[in-house]
This record gives sequence, structure tokens and C-alpha cells, in this order.
Amino acid sequence: FFFLMIRRPPRSTQSRSSAASDVYKRQVHGVTETRPNCEGYKMCERLQQHKIPCELILDSAVAYFLEQCDIVLVGAESVAENGGIINRIGTYNIALCAKMLKKPFYVVCESFKFSRLYPLSQRDIPKEVQRNNGLPFFKNEENLKSQNPLCDFTPPDLITLLFTDIGIFTPSAVSDELIQIFNL
Repeated sequence: FFFLMIRRPPRSTQSRSSAASDVYKRQVHGVTETRPNCEGYKMCERLQQHKIPCELILDSAVAYFLEQCDIVLVGAESVAENGGIINRIGTYNIALCAKMLKKPFYVVCESFKFSRLYPLSQRDIPKEVQRNNGLPFFKNEENLKSQNPLCDFTPPDLITLLFTDIGIFTPSAVSDELIQIFNL
């Protein structure tokens, strides 16, 4: 769905007495708009309602802002057997940028999203998941041909850890966990 870029508050804004107690505090730096359905707008509003400071970031501006962040958190539509994830379009791009900038890329999801899919590329995502069913990207798009896939595949080598309701996993451990889940 969306992704969050997390960073430490700048040290210059902390007093010396509070700096020690705030060492582990983080703030949400950015939430992507998450086109084509723009779920990021709603997430940003919810975070701000809870007094969590954040900024809405254009999907295409991720690399620019990622440099300033400590970690990246994303959700997942599905966790594949190989430890990769299927998630909203752009997640793969974000993961590639995070890898290049040496930022940890974490996935947060429920264990019921573990699946026996084994995609190796974007072409292996089931078409019913991948396509946008003709939802227009722009208001007057009738005469434009466009492709607006909803999801992409992020391979396991770009993922640092997966945080779930049943534990924390490396991507390579997902397969073992699936064996245990489906053997019960």
C-alpha cells in the first residue's frame, strides 16, 4: 500500500537532557501518494490526526527524500514463498533506491498474507492482481492509452526483514514458516 520513511529528529533541536531519552525516537518523514488510487493521501491525513508529523511525497520523488531517512517501512498485499512481496506499484522502485542508499527496507504485514506464490519477476504476478481494471489516471483520459498496474513484485534480496504477527523473519525464512503453516 504506502511506504513510510523514518528518520531521527535532528540532534540540534534536542536539549542535552532530553537527547539521551530520545535516542530511539523516530518520526515519520514521508508517505508516498501511492498512485493510481492515492491511498497515501488518506494515510498522511490519519497520521496527522494522531499528531504524527509527516509529509506527502510524490511517488516519483522517493529517491530524493530517501537519502534523509534511516529506514523504510512498507506494507504488503502478499508475501511470496521466496520471501519477496507483492505490493502497490512503486514498492519495487523504493526497494531498489533503499538498497542503493544502504537503507534497511522492512516489511510489516499479517501472517495470513503469506502465500504459496513463487514469482520471479513482474510478469509472474497474477493478472487479476496486477491490473487496474481501467481506472483512469487522469480525468480526461478517454483518448489516451495507458497502463496503470496496481501491484509490483519486490524480490527477497531487496528486503531486510519482515515483521509479522507471528514473528520477525528474514526473507529466506518465509519458506520454512509456510511449510509449518500449511502442515498443520
